[in-house]
Amino acid sequence: MSGEQKRKVLVGEVVSNKMQKTVVVKVERLIQHPEYKRRVKRTKKYKAHDEMNRCQVGDTVRIVETRPLSKEKRWRVVEILTKAQEV
Repeated sequence: MSGEQKRKVLVGEVVSNKMQKTVVVKVERLIQHPEYKRRVKRTKKYKAHDEMNRCQVGDTVRIVETRPLSKEKRWRVVEILTKAQEV
């Protein structure tokens, strides 16, 4: 076996940045319904570490799995892909 395993990477939208150094990222994925064979959208929210507090609500970010940082935080923001539209 190789020494280092591939880490999981997800892309999602920031829905909350009210915590210090933490953002909540909403990740949507499509699955096929087991009975009806139709694609269904599933959403899950992850708490991710944002060291510099750069993320704003509406940003699209890439997060990567990391060691547990707190009770619920196991993801880290790697990069901001697109910034939110200013209104």
